[in-house]
Amino acid sequence: MTGNTYTLRLARRDELPLLNEVERAAASLFRDVGLDFVAEVGPLSLDLLRSLQSKGRVWVGAAPDGLPVGFAVVQIIDGLAHLEEISVHPAHGRQGLGTRLVERICEWAKDEGYPAVTHSTYRYIPWNAPFYEWLGFRVLEQGELGPGLLAIREHEAQDGLAVRERVCMRRELPASTTPTTNP
Repeated sequence: MTGNTYTLRLARRDELPLLNEVERAAASLFRDVGLDFVAEVGPLSLDLLRSLQSKGRVWVGAAPDGLPVGFAVVQIIDGLAHLEEISVHPAHGRQGLGTRLVERICEWAKDEGYPAVTHSTYRYIPWNAPFYEWLGFRVLEQGELGPGLLAIREHEAQDGLAVRERVCMRRELPASTTPTTNP
């Protein structure tokens, strides 16, 4: 399969538990790079997923059978679209689905009038910061972080993530001619 054989769509409420399974499977890849604790951290809470899904901020990449095998979640942080989570089941990895999900998020954010998309990720893991740089994101310097991104970094530190190994990134978006409808 290639990334084009997947259907991107907004997530349905009934499939949110399936997204937790996709996230757990995707997180297992961190064991391969010595970050076992990342694989052991639980997935996003169903309450958070339900809240964001009700706002139209959870997208899935569905396989031809309709089941979600990848997903992306957006929050609004510092007045920008923030890619909170993106996961692709390893059985469907390296086929362009992650790229399509990121591009879909950026398209949505542009259409909603956001000037940029941010994300927090690992600096050196190939499918993290190097992947996002390839997609047009840049690493933010500490002084460029707004209060929301600083809070995310603090939360990551409290969760035991090695903040020195993580970066916040930003992708600028072209201005949209569509009026914004978001709060």
